[in-house]
Amino acid sequence: MNCSMKNESATVLNDLIGELYNELHGIAARWLHRERTDHTLQPTALVHELYLKLSCQSRHQYADRVHFIAIASRVMRQVLVDHARARATRKRSGGNAPQQIASIEAADQNVDEQIELIELDTALHTLAREDEMLAQLVEMRYFGGMTAEETAEALGLSVHVVRHDLRFALAWLRRELKHRPSDSVRHD
Repeated sequence: MNCSMKNESATVLNDLIGELYNELHGIAARWLHRERTDHTLQPTALVHELYLKLSCQSRHQYADRVHFIAIASRVMRQVLVDHARARATRKRSGGNAPQQIASIEAADQNVDEQIELIELDTALHTLAREDEMLAQLVEMRYFGGMTAEETAEALGLSVHVVRHDLRFALAWLRRELKHRPSDSVRHD
């Protein structure tokens, strides 16, 4: 990936990554901990992929730390899904098994469901077509590791609304994933 940024954009991104590197690494480690034990992507590599993808974006305007983490959440999701799709492609051509995440944890309950990352991504795209905000809540919480308070701040909502809407979104996703045939994964 060869991208050139303007010096000002590169400085802003470098400063943010430097300042938040440990937090981003922690988010990546928590996410990858949920995945299968033989996952080939490591937290450091995920943060580096995040940096590369952000450096290729044409605009870098982050309102604050929480806004940057929200954007980083989305990019980490894209990196993980791209990685899962590449593994699935290799599997179809005789490579390794498909990538799975261990669970989606609801804020108020412990949910232990085995689902494929690609199916989750497809379900999130479907949810986003119905309600972009609900999909964004799930993305910020589970791909970005943001708390309800951080999510509320980033989206300009109350913590109560975030928690309520997140419970609704997770219930919607569980229902969607339960009714989705596993062989009908779409690549939006």
